[in-house]
Amino acid sequence: MKNTKQKIIETGLTMSKKNLTIETWGNLSCIDKDGNIYITPSGMPYDTLQENDICILDTSGKQIGGKRKPSIESMLHVLIYQNRKDVHAIIHTHAIASTIFATLHKPIPVITDEMAQSIGGTVECAKYALPGTLDLAKNVVAALDNKQAVLMSNHGAVCVGKDFTECLKVASVLESCADIYQKALTIGTPIKISTENTLWMRDFALHKYGQ
Repeated sequence: MKNTKQKIIETGLTMSKKNLTIETWGNLSCIDKDGNIYITPSGMPYDTLQENDICILDTSGKQIGGKRKPSIESMLHVLIYQNRKDVHAIIHTHAIASTIFATLHKPIPVITDEMAQSIGGTVECAKYALPGTLDLAKNVVAALDNKQAVLMSNHGAVCVGKDFTECLKVASVLESCADIYQKALTIGTPIKISTENTLWMRDFALHKYGQ
């Protein structure tokens, strides 16, 4: 069984292979049952990461493990964990299609069933703030609300879940829907799925879908 640090490294590599980020940008973390937050270091290529490169923070954001500098977006991760007790893993992506809407400061509405099921509502765009700032972290938490993804103005996206498997699924669905939405806008007006139907599908996905 892989340990927490190995899971982070593996997820970072998967994020890169799926073109959900570029170069050293983006970051990921998870929180354990004791409240320890494991997070990627700042500015290191995902294919070079070793277990001793992973940083550990407490629930206030203080570094308690690892010798590397943690991601500059550490407080973003900390605030999400503080505000969303259902979230145990986070990935911050720099994928192209979703970032297009982030540069436009425009939300991505629910236009596919898989988006309703995986994300649970419109993906809002958080108000702009400089990278690594507390203002950015607060803006992202507010725009994320109780959903599984949020856009960061002129920056990228944040996807959350109960584990990294869910985070990667959310990120893939978000990128696919952003691409579909962009293309659909060139030939017409995409029809949004109602809030009522979105909530029904999200509940179905959480409590009834699968084995």
